[in-house]
Amino acid sequence: MTDTKTDIRLLSKDDALATLPDLCETLADCVEGGASLGFMSPFTPKDGETFWEGVAEAVGRGEVLLYGAFIGDRLVGTVQIGFASKPNQPHRADLMKLLVHRDARGLGLSKALMAAAEAGAARAGRTLLVLDTAAGELAETLYEKLGWQRSGAIPNYALFPDGRYCDTVIFWKTVA
Repeated sequence: MTDTKTDIRLLSKDDALATLPDLCETLADCVEGGASLGFMSPFTPKDGETFWEGVAEAVGRGEVLLYGAFIGDRLVGTVQIGFASKPNQPHRADLMKLLVHRDARGLGLSKALMAAAEAGAARAGRTLLVLDTAAGELAETLYEKLGWQRSGAIPNYALFPDGRYCDTVIFWKTVA
């Protein structure tokens, strides 16, 4: 990428719909790169449209915070904060779908997205964050470096896009 000016933005429903092609491309790139994100290979950008339209609707209802990482005008990364909906969990949120397109990696976008998401969750009064990630993948190390606490692992929790079993690690973090 020639333009390396980066920007992290909180996206509205309209922003999400306006960047739908980039959101779909980033998701497809990550799935095809082997990330266990709930989707199976082969996965094309078109396959991501329904998922991202649902996320945009959730953003519009105030159920999700969606952050985008941009290089110039191109969205190349994203992360979500999903608010727990149970009455006894007004303090908790789930960090979901940290994605960075493979051709935009190495620029610190994952760390910047995580910082924005954690700060946004705290502003929304969510002080306990939880996430799950594939065991043995780079994201596991990233979360540990960012101060997330490993809670445990669940064997054969999901599948990688190629059909292999994937162990999942659960992490949590308190934010203020």
